[in-house]
Amino acid sequence: MSIRTVDLNADLGEGFGAYRIGDDVALLDIVTSANVACGLHGGDPEIMHATMCMARERGVAVGAHPGFPDLWGFGRRVMPFSVGEIERLVAYQIGAAMAMAAYSRHRARYVKIHGALANMAEHDEGVASAIIAATRAVDASLSIVAIARSALERLARDGGVTVHSEIFADRGYAEDGHLLSRREPGALLHDPAVIADRVVRMVKAGAIETVSGRMLPTPIDTICVHGDSVDAVRVARKVRCVLEDAGIPLRSLH
Repeated sequence: MSIRTVDLNADLGEGFGAYRIGDDVALLDIVTSANVACGLHGGDPEIMHATMCMARERGVAVGAHPGFPDLWGFGRRVMPFSVGEIERLVAYQIGAAMAMAAYSRHRARYVKIHGALANMAEHDEGVASAIIAATRAVDASLSIVAIARSALERLARDGGVTVHSEIFADRGYAEDGHLLSRREPGALLHDPAVIADRVVRMVKAGAIETVSGRMLPTPIDTICVHGDSVDAVRVARKVRCVLEDAGIPLRSLH
């Protein structure tokens, strides 16, 4: 298949107050899009502003990265909110991201859901629909970054929303094409060379590679490296280098 450009994104701005998670400065020199935490699972106005200013200076696109209001669990624990409450939580965080982007003389272009809420939207059509409704209500021009082969991806596309299909560089996939639980062996990948080679295989094939090596076809618009990982900078740098060496240019979604 013909090779087109792909985006490389990372979840950034996920510290809180005096606490810092990840090396945002280094990652912003590598990625083409930054998913900025909106203050509930991580982030605060100061961190959002600093991250968005650095992104603007480097020509990196920014998007809202909403999650559950769970600082202790970093948004990776399922919380018992109703679908309506989830819709309003997402709308609230999108608004915060858009406001801080404007304050930073940048513009939030898309929405990418974080952690446990994103995992729910992979399977749960009610949650996926709430995320789409919140995005449309706040700003219908925003696109959605959705996990490839997820309910969110399918419903957004069917509903006429611009959707960008995402694969994860540093996460393992089950045989059904969904992400392995972080509690399962092979769910988290750490070797930059292994990760980068797998990413190139997936982009060239237009497919997700499962733990058994099975390839499941999917559009691939963007590749995520988790910014909170200890190996995030090394992984992102290697992925970018190997993609470019393979003749696959990187370009932001916007």
